[in-house]
Amino acid sequence: MSIVHIHPKYEHLKTELLECITHFDTKGTYITKGERNIIKSFTVAGETINVKSFKTPKAFNSVIYKHVRKSKARRSFEYAKRLTDANILTPFPIAYIENTNAVGLKSSYYISKHVNYDLDFRVLIHNPLYPERDTILKQFTAFTYALHKNNINFLDHSPGNTLIVKNKSEYDFYLIDLNRMRFETMSLEKRMDNLKRLWLSKKMIRIIAEEYAKLSNEPFDTVYNLLLESSRQFKLKINRKKRFKRKYLKKKK
Repeated sequence: MSIVHIHPKYEHLKTELLECITHFDTKGTYITKGERNIIKSFTVAGETINVKSFKTPKAFNSVIYKHVRKSKARRSFEYAKRLTDANILTPFPIAYIENTNAVGLKSSYYISKHVNYDLDFRVLIHNPLYPERDTILKQFTAFTYALHKNNINFLDHSPGNTLIVKNKSEYDFYLIDLNRMRFETMSLEKRMDNLKRLWLSKKMIRIIAEEYAKLSNEPFDTVYNLLLESSRQFKLKINRKKRFKRKYLKKKK
């Protein structure tokens, strides 16, 4: 059985959209080919769209995604709609498709409008001399503050999940990979913790903390120390995991 949910603006393209799903394995252009998920681009009615195919869930999760929890494809679509309703940029949600059998979910797809972007947040980390880097960071902070003010806790607020588009003297920020979010009131501690995955340098932390303090009317020292500590603890945790993994692999040889 298939569940097909298409945004009303794209309902007239239902046949063409479903053709992309039917021929997903043999047509389209790869954007990302990962172990878990695959993203391909297609042209439909002169417009470029992205189709994300989620990895087939294991037996237990297959049952969960059919009977208990919404699939990642459905969550991506619904969360994207909530973001757009709050004037937060994300590739426009077009549709989601779920294929199930009597037991559980077999496959799922999320379709969104393609965004031509100039860079993602990772570039700002790896290239400290990137043009207008400080300006982009300040505007990104305002974008994140708007997220928090709208009670949006983007759990995957990591460097690869923010696309950046230069728009004259301003920058637009688009969130992607949306299936992990909470919609909740956030304390300042939780807001700063939300930024820990960005792998910020101390200079980046200072710029973001200064801007966030201005926007939130919170003391700079409080914002800075919370963000610095959250970032530090996250880096320590990731580095410990990496060291453990290296030791484990070394023992196996």
